[in-house]
Amino acid sequence: MKPIFARGISNQFRLTLAIILSVILIVANGRLDPVRQSISSVLSPLQYVANVPGALLDWSAENLATRNMLAKQNKALLRQQLLMSERLQRFEQLRQENDRLRGLLGSPVHMDSKKVVAEVMEIASDPYHQYVVLNQGARTGVFVGQPVVDAQGVVGQIVQVSELTSRVLLISDATHGIPVRITRNDVRLVVNGTGVLDELELKFVSKSTDIRVGDLLVSSGLGNRFPEGYPVARVMKVIKDDGQSYATVTAQPLAALDRIRYLLLIWPDELEHRQDHNDIPVAQSSDVKPEAKQEVSE
Repeated sequence: MKPIFARGISNQFRLTLAIILSVILIVANGRLDPVRQSISSVLSPLQYVANVPGALLDWSAENLATRNMLAKQNKALLRQQLLMSERLQRFEQLRQENDRLRGLLGSPVHMDSKKVVAEVMEIASDPYHQYVVLNQGARTGVFVGQPVVDAQGVVGQIVQVSELTSRVLLISDATHGIPVRITRNDVRLVVNGTGVLDELELKFVSKSTDIRVGDLLVSSGLGNRFPEGYPVARVMKVIKDDGQSYATVTAQPLAALDRIRYLLLIWPDELEHRQDHNDIPVAQSSDVKPEAKQEVSE
């Protein structure tokens, strides 16, 4: 009867065989290098294949980290761009405002006269008159009848003064008139408002009057209301109809009445002298209402 478990190779034989193989490998170690190189060459593709999952994992992690970093940088740059854009817009607004103020201060104002920059607070809602309200009043020395100009020319005159604000009647108002002269030949006329911001008219102009399209009209200084020499308007149309007694003359204000924001309040020398001589504020010495009569100084 055969035993259930057959007896294998003894441990002593295995140890002896291992020792003999080790001695053979030690002796033949130098001669096995070509074999190792051949085996390494055969197994190299397998090593690359084995490294592919790790390399893919590393690439994915690096790519994900790069994308997250780029996303954060993009958000930060976008936020910075918005902040800089907003700041640039404010700078642009300040630059434009500065240019307007520089132009205003460089307007044709007599250098020896007092002047104060005022800002338009609101446009009066009266449908029959054209007013603007300024942020300067009696506390600054503003007075009724005071001339108001911008960087291009005459805007109007003060018709109402409170402690902190004042109201300007524009030269385009139908009740406003201003004595002018033509710079080309010194012919003196009166320019009246028409109720339209960009249109003035010269009434009762004789057809024999030497007036042409393009003539510049400046304040004549008559009436001691507007100082002499301030640009007012430019002649745009001259019609001499044989059936009419007078010529029809229209002009365009030089001041941008539809988009004024900063204005100059001026104190002519003679008005300052009169105010100092009377020793009373001019703003409190008159309560002239613009509705009472046309503001024409002849």
